[in-house]
Amino acid sequence: MKKLLALAAAAEGATGLSLIAAPSLVARLLLNAEVSGAGVAFGRVCGIGLLSLGAACWPSPVPARAASLAMLLYSSLSTVYLAILGAGAEGAGPLLWPAVLFHALMTILLARARLQELRSEVQ
Repeated sequence: MKKLLALAAAAEGATGLSLIAAPSLVARLLLNAEVSGAGVAFGRVCGIGLLSLGAACWPSPVPARAASLAMLLYSSLSTVYLAILGAGAEGAGPLLWPAVLFHALMTILLARARLQELRSEVQ
């Protein structure tokens, strides 16, 4: 099961990285379809999710540590990417900046909790 989970995690992580880097190419290769505009943005957000899923499912001696790291990865990358979208003002809907603020807050809280975990492990 451990090897199978590692294979699945690596595949989803690689797919996530591909979607982040080139969502149009992935759509063309997988679905023989073109994406543009908001479809590119959604493809990248889905890529961030798949990358985080791969990180969460990677075999770890402490499963909760992998899950918290994956959620930290997802929140931090989502914050940065959504903020970039907002700064470009292309397709910025009414919930974009609240989503940026939510993910930024979650990133801060998760990073803080992770640092506290690391400190308690050292002591």
